[in-house]
Amino acid sequence: MCKIFISADPASYESRTRSVRLHGVVTSIRLENLHWAVLEEIARRDGMSVAQLAGKLYDELVTERGAVGNFSSFLRVCALRYENLIAQGLIPRDAAIPIRSLDARHVLDGEAQRPRAIGAGRAALPGDRRTLN
Repeated sequence: MCKIFISADPASYESRTRSVRLHGVVTSIRLENLHWAVLEEIARRDGMSVAQLAGKLYDELVTERGAVGNFSSFLRVCALRYENLIAQGLIPRDAAIPIRSLDARHVLDGEAQRPRAIGAGRAALPGDRRTLN
């Protein structure tokens, strides 16, 4: 099993820092190259740069949640969610189809309807009483 993961190109998990403007303030974001590549694909689907995508995500997150904690972690999760939603067939793999053209409610409803086994999708955390098989 581990061979699948350890044979990844080391360049994919090297970090790279990019500067982006969020609400008029230039800030640096450090992510692994693989996360940047996925964010580039998401941005390209909607005709944006990664900096524009980051700004849009930041603004929408502030509007929805009122605050932003760890924005770099949020961007990593965005990249993983994108790939997971594609794997589930809820977002088309065809990069010519813009994300903005999708019905967000339909995608989220489809995600909510997917059965999840207890413990699926995450490792047990300290204090968890569940048994993971």
